[in-house]
Amino acid sequence: MKWYSWLVVAALLGSLFLAGCGSGPTDPGKTRGPETKAEAGGEEAAIQANLAKLGPEDRKLAQEQKFCAVNSDNRLGSMDVPVKIVVKDRPVFLCCGSCKKSALADPDKTLAKVDELTGRAPGGSAEQSARPDRPAEMTVLRVPDKGIQPQVAVDGKGTVHLIYFGGDSNRGDIFYVHSESGGDKFSRPLRVNSAPGSAIAVGNIRGAHLALGKKGRVHVAWMGSGKAEPKGPGGETPMLYTRLNDAGTEFEPQRNVIQSAAGLDGGGSVAADAAGNVYVTWHAPVPGEKGEGNRCVWVAHSSDDGKTFAAEKRANADPTGACGCCGMRAFADGKGALYVLYRGAGKDIHRDMYLLASTDKGDHFRGEKVQEWETNICPMSSATFAEGPGADLAAWETNGQVFYSRIDQGTGKRSPPVAAPGDGRGRKHPAVAVNAQGETVLAWTEGMGWNKGGAVAWQVFDKDGKPTGAKGRADGVPTWSLVAVFARPDGGFTLLY
Repeated sequence: MKWYSWLVVAALLGSLFLAGCGSGPTDPGKTRGPETKAEAGGEEAAIQANLAKLGPEDRKLAQEQKFCAVNSDNRLGSMDVPVKIVVKDRPVFLCCGSCKKSALADPDKTLAKVDELTGRAPGGSAEQSARPDRPAEMTVLRVPDKGIQPQVAVDGKGTVHLIYFGGDSNRGDIFYVHSESGGDKFSRPLRVNSAPGSAIAVGNIRGAHLALGKKGRVHVAWMGSGKAEPKGPGGETPMLYTRLNDAGTEFEPQRNVIQSAAGLDGGGSVAADAAGNVYVTWHAPVPGEKGEGNRCVWVAHSSDDGKTFAAEKRANADPTGACGCCGMRAFADGKGALYVLYRGAGKDIHRDMYLLASTDKGDHFRGEKVQEWETNICPMSSATFAEGPGADLAAWETNGQVFYSRIDQGTGKRSPPVAAPGDGRGRKHPAVAVNAQGETVLAWTEGMGWNKGGAVAWQVFDKDGKPTGAKGRADGVPTWSLVAVFARPDGGFTLLY
């Protein structure tokens, strides 16, 4: 009986070996759904980690192919670092070495599968691969140096600019890096704040904001920590600002821009345009008053690319109040329009979202209620903007759900809010980006709380605002952090957490 037992064991081992590379169905319609098993939870992070071990060019090609050329139910990177082979002078990626023999046995079949996976015409090039029914590719990356609260912007040359927080969450530092390879490799970090420990991360929404201005100059503004200098009026918390110097080698000494409207709590923001206008915004009570109902949005304007700032002016004429511990966001688009998103606090319970818009460099603002929310708690919410073809996008959160809306750059009219699909519970801190094809990605955090990390999730929408099959989720968003996202020249998106 011994020989029979060994035969059974051998057969089982053989079957396990054959199945090890994925022996399931290879029909793309059955295996490449909008969210595969490998994309769920932390497995997506493992996939991205394996893809990151490839060189920049190979990683780009593997991300484009996405699935194994032999077993197309296997995500590249889901088993290990993808295996690269060359078939008729074309690079082909496999999920594991066990697929190599099959791939080389029938070269034409293998290349046809690659063409199918990438959406190319047979033998086509990467530039020919885009097609309307192909979901935008998402790359998920951890912030350099285990940083938190990423803020990202991309200039006209495609350079990615990124700031992030590091150190003690009550008195830490802000760091700046840039990438000329679409995020594949970042520069050596520069500390943004000139005085160590001047920034704060506690509460998620009090961190630094980033804007690109004239000739791509980097501008950064943030709520100062308890030890930050210089102080605001009367020794109050400062709203700090700095910019990258002319040589691009270091940041100028930090400055406080508050002259009278002190009382920071939920942080502030910064916006800049190509004409040299820089705007630092925050909300605080009218001088001499107290309470959320008396808080207003204030704007300090620089017309000389951040060299000097005029005294702050009140932006919202209506008595909406402002949610004290909620964040806000300022944004200037390519046509010079200035926007501010903030949460009101009328009668301390009307936590409605408001949009302010100015077309005259902040001299006058038009206010609009974006969405209502009645609650007697302070939700510590955040908001964001992005610019796309012919429209600006505003994104915010309300009662556990995240939304975005398009603002037509010609008319200034705002579209009805678009919500992330599914049951909106515990969704916070949205990030938004739009690619050249008009596709929009909305990302957000889940499960975040006070002194508690969570997960990141995302959904891609087509140009008409309808959800596509491109979506995902990954665990590992650190405590006090946020997420950021940007569009790549190839039409894909990169998410940082």
